[in-house]
Amino acid sequence: MIDLYTFGTPNGRKASIMLEEVGLPYRVHAVDIGKDEQFAPEFLKISPNNKIPAIVDPDGPDGEPISLFESGAILIYLAEKTGKLMPADPRGRYTVLQWLMFQMGGVGPMFGQANHFIRFASEKVPYAMARYRNEAHRLLGVMDRRLAAAAYLAGDYSIADVATWPWVMRAEWYDTDWSKFPKVKRWFDTIAERPAVRRGREVP
Repeated sequence: MIDLYTFGTPNGRKASIMLEEVGLPYRVHAVDIGKDEQFAPEFLKISPNNKIPAIVDPDGPDGEPISLFESGAILIYLAEKTGKLMPADPRGRYTVLQWLMFQMGGVGPMFGQANHFIRFASEKVPYAMARYRNEAHRLLGVMDRRLAAAAYLAGDYSIADVATWPWVMRAEWYDTDWSKFPKVKRWFDTIAERPAVRRGREVP
């Protein structure tokens, strides 16, 4: 059974949704980042960057236990372990990986900064609020154009969608007008109806 160390954040939901999608049994360990539990020495042995999610799989690729941090790496690992949500052919694989990196390098950091400056910063910084709101909307525009040509980010449902969907859950926090991104809204609503997504989004 896989041990999942997580909390109720977009990155945390990636791992729990993925575990639900691929059907692997797992045990949840809540790491309350509001109480700085991510800095506990025992957690740092698993996730040296003191971030959730992290997993420990007692049945790693060589039959020995393996621990992993970084949500993108976890998604790739679970996809390859199960043969699910990642195409076997090289062209399809690279299409998935480029959209996964789009999330890891763009959507996550930019949406995260928008969330912080608009919702949580102790002082209002208009320049930062506008910068990250605008960049979040630009990225939604990239997604909308892509989703006009494909049902999902990489064509078929994949880890690229699993990675991106939890961040789009937060889009309403920064004045997103869904009428400007109708294809993203269609994609978001479709994924929201998946039973595995419904279960995974509630973890922990």
